[in-house]
Amino acid sequence: MSAVERGVDGHGRAGRVLSGLAVAVGCLLFLGGFGWAALLYRPYTVPTDSMAPTIGRGDRILAQRIDGGEVRRGDVVVFEDEVWANVPMVKRVVGVGGDHIECCDKQGRLMINGKPVEEPYLEGSGPASPTGFSATVPEGRLFLLGDHRSDSLDSRSHMTDAGQGTVPRDAVRARVDATAWPVSGWGMIERPGAFAALPGGTSRPGPLPLITTCVVVGAVLILGGAAVGALAQRVARGRKATVAAHG
Repeated sequence: MSAVERGVDGHGRAGRVLSGLAVAVGCLLFLGGFGWAALLYRPYTVPTDSMAPTIGRGDRILAQRIDGGEVRRGDVVVFEDEVWANVPMVKRVVGVGGDHIECCDKQGRLMINGKPVEEPYLEGSGPASPTGFSATVPEGRLFLLGDHRSDSLDSRSHMTDAGQGTVPRDAVRARVDATAWPVSGWGMIERPGAFAALPGGTSRPGPLPLITTCVVVGAVLILGGAAVGALAQRVARGRKATVAAHG
């Protein structure tokens, strides 16, 4: 084999190695990302408008599996409680154990422990609740409201139940991190800043953005690696043909 032919083979081999490495790393990131997501997240479909405009009817959401002890004020959670029909429901946590919740002040705002809370995520421009209420949250329980306060059956509808409409923390199955469908509404669910100043602050978002990055980068590497491999083989064949022609 001549030096020219060895050079052609060397370039082709380097291209194949680079292609194989890119595809291997891409598969690791792509499959690893999906596996990671399957362990941490669970999809749900929201059947009502009670969480509009944050989450609309029929939206597909991704919720991180968490322990009820990790829940903070402002979190949108999926929970199941036998008093609330024992089916998965999605609401926003506005009160935790020891809180006194009432509505509304003169500006129509929700009050937590005597402090007004700004809720920019609410549907419409009216008061935080069309009907007034007041409740003290027992320890180990949560007070939950929908963002569409005039179209939500939530803790206000269960005020006469034990616990003044609250649910136990262990009823929480997951915390909603993002809306996944429809594509036009895809995005992370933000932690409300108004709750950050209260004791305990707000929760931190889950690793969904990092998981998404892993999957996207993995897909790009797989496709790019396959393209590089195919291009390297074509170039190598062309160079061999040229070498053979000039004998």
